[in-house]
Amino acid sequence: MEYKSNNNVVYSCKYHVVWCPKYRRKVLISGIETRLKELIQEACAEINVDIIEMEIMPDHVHLLIEVDPQYGIHRTVKLIKGKTSRILRQEFSELKTRLPTLWTNSYFVSTVGGAPLSVIKQYIENQKNV
Repeated sequence: MEYKSNNNVVYSCKYHVVWCPKYRRKVLISGIETRLKELIQEACAEINVDIIEMEIMPDHVHLLIEVDPQYGIHRTVKLIKGKTSRILRQEFSELKTRLPTLWTNSYFVSTVGGAPLSVIKQYIENQKNV
């Protein structure tokens, strides 16, 4: 197992996170999907979050990420959802007309220490093949 560290914490905090557009609308397609991936990568780079795996489905997002415990998973998800919603709604006007907000307020998160990472990674990679 590989560990990360900051000034005073050595950690391995990997999370599987899933969230959906409002009303689970299938709006994460074509150019929106591509731009969303870019924005998630940018947001994660800003706060030193490692993306282990990412898949965008038409009606939900899967991330497998490693987060500094001092920053926290809730703060991480809030930042990613806020930044992506703001920018995508500016760049794609159809998201403003179809939805009052881009994302639901909720999200799913699970630590992945119990299952082998390879199983979770394969699950996310195979999302589009189901």
